[in-house]
Amino acid sequence: MDFLRPAGWEEALAAKAEHPAAVPIAGGTDVMVEINFDHRRPEYLMDLNRIGLLQEWEIGEDVVRLGASVPYTQIMENLRTELPGLALASHTVASPQIRNRGSVGGNLGTASPAGDAHPALLAAGAQVEVESVRGSRLIPIDAFFTGVKRNALAPDELIKAVHVARADGPQQFSKVGTRNAMVIAVCAFGLALHPATRTVRTGIGSAAPTPIRAKTAEEFLAAALDEGGFWESRKVIPPSIARQFGDLAAAACNPIDDVRGTARYRRHAVGVLARRQLLWTWEEYRAGGGGSGGPLRGAA
Repeated sequence: MDFLRPAGWEEALAAKAEHPAAVPIAGGTDVMVEINFDHRRPEYLMDLNRIGLLQEWEIGEDVVRLGASVPYTQIMENLRTELPGLALASHTVASPQIRNRGSVGGNLGTASPAGDAHPALLAAGAQVEVESVRGSRLIPIDAFFTGVKRNALAPDELIKAVHVARADGPQQFSKVGTRNAMVIAVCAFGLALHPATRTVRTGIGSAAPTPIRAKTAEEFLAAALDEGGFWESRKVIPPSIARQFGDLAAAACNPIDDVRGTARYRRHAVGVLARRQLLWTWEEYRAGGGGSGGPLRGAA
């Protein structure tokens, strides 16, 4: 195995163009596990730790541009107001040591169905900025996951940043695991209310071959909130709406049985998480909350 260590971004792009099979590594929290268990033996590893721009973030008027190597700890400490759903998801990632090294860019590169950042990014409607020597492009998060641990990156492309709209309403994230830390999610769910557009977005992890949205549930809830005048009145959502939303979220899943849980349990748990998060986010919205994310509830 050869080791590439570019000093800058342009050098990294050139190296990736010359060696398309090279596996990028920054935190290494996913890649090194696969190598240590001999599940993966790449010909080239490309160390991106010397590239400072990947570790920077910028808070714009409407969008946060998050460098691919910004660690979860920085998101938790500095972006909780702007990106509450992603900050909550970051809290549930493994241990403090891994949160200090792991990043959203690495999570996206691995593209695991169980990636903790993915439901929050789907709910927020993020875009992934990728680049090669041929140029750059933005990939909508809905089009990024193409299969089990597969993504829309071309062989010569690297993830440069993630663009996430600043929250204009409450967001939540929670996951179910077999213990409280250092755990791969049995299932996960993210929800974001977008009052400015009167829309709702969701994200589901570990309950389908790829991270997915519960689009039918989103459409149902957006219509129910609009037709019932809930956005204006901020009145309590009836249990029937919450129950239907949860049922539709569960129906969106396409899970498997594995050592962490059964398909039946995953569907059930996603429905429960969806109902709970709807009540939590709506409670915050009724109280006049915006994008603070509220308390951390429902994590593994």
